[in-house]
Amino acid sequence: MGILPVLFSDGQDARSTRRKKVFVGWASCPSYFVGWASCPSYFWTGKMPVPQEEKKFLWDGHPARPNYFYQKSMESRIQAYLRFAASQQRDTEHIGPFLATFSPHTTNPYLNYAIPEDGATPSLADVNALIAAYSDRDRQPRLEYVTKLAPAVEEALISAGFTVEGRLPLMICTPGSEKLLPIPPEIELILPVSDDELLGTVAAQNEAYGEAAPSPEDVDSLRKTLAAGGIAVLARVAATGEPAGAGICTPPQNQTTEIAGIGVPAAFRRRGIAGALTARLLREAFDAGVTVAFLMTLHEQEFRVYTRAGFSAIGSEGCANDEILHISLPPQ
Repeated sequence: MGILPVLFSDGQDARSTRRKKVFVGWASCPSYFVGWASCPSYFWTGKMPVPQEEKKFLWDGHPARPNYFYQKSMESRIQAYLRFAASQQRDTEHIGPFLATFSPHTTNPYLNYAIPEDGATPSLADVNALIAAYSDRDRQPRLEYVTKLAPAVEEALISAGFTVEGRLPLMICTPGSEKLLPIPPEIELILPVSDDELLGTVAAQNEAYGEAAPSPEDVDSLRKTLAAGGIAVLARVAATGEPAGAGICTPPQNQTTEIAGIGVPAAFRRRGIAGALTARLLREAFDAGVTVAFLMTLHEQEFRVYTRAGFSAIGSEGCANDEILHISLPPQ
């Protein structure tokens, strides 16, 4: 599943993918589990397991040194996950330095987009070929990617007529940072299993996003996501079973997942359902072995909801934010 919009209680769209946070430096930046390049006060603490292939990024292998390279590894880890997730249930094509993905069932721009290679420096011919590939499939040429990992790409796209849709802060949560948020009265949260529950999950999301009633293909897509290891949580009225909201964790890879697709229909907004869904998804993901959950958000209200659930924006409070760039070619 791709990066889907998240709809919270005010009806605005945003991007929605076991140990405590440890502060070991000066109080100039928020306390993340690993040091960020522009925030030298944060150090690797040893409280989070480091994959063997990433240990080479630790300076001198010392656990108490500023860790610029681990931040780069985390960014790359998330970008690699985005490539993995975008390739699921989609057609893919490598075009120059781009991985282009195409949904065979929908023109939804959030399910049809490209991701550049890290460090990509695309030529005009590469960009034109990418445009042609999407145009030939009646899809809007569009990209989503971690800006820092391919800084030369944006200029090349702008020169070809692309416009920026948004710059979405990248937020992460690790085991131990999640918060237990209350479930609103008369609402229950379940893991959907039956056909009716799966239908209710998709119906709640589609209603929240202003989309049509779910098709059999929509329900089948969710069923495949769950079969691949994804997690869905459905909020519903306990007395009647009426869907009141839903969200998912995409199938994990390298102990990483994205919290996405959280939607709350208009009749159930401003009750805390979005926060409760986020908290439950985090708990289920960490219980399943995930060590990094991430998401993107566009509006301040959604940012606050995610923060209450335990997420932290990478590089906030005076540090340069890591961001996901959404950029597309406007219809001609």
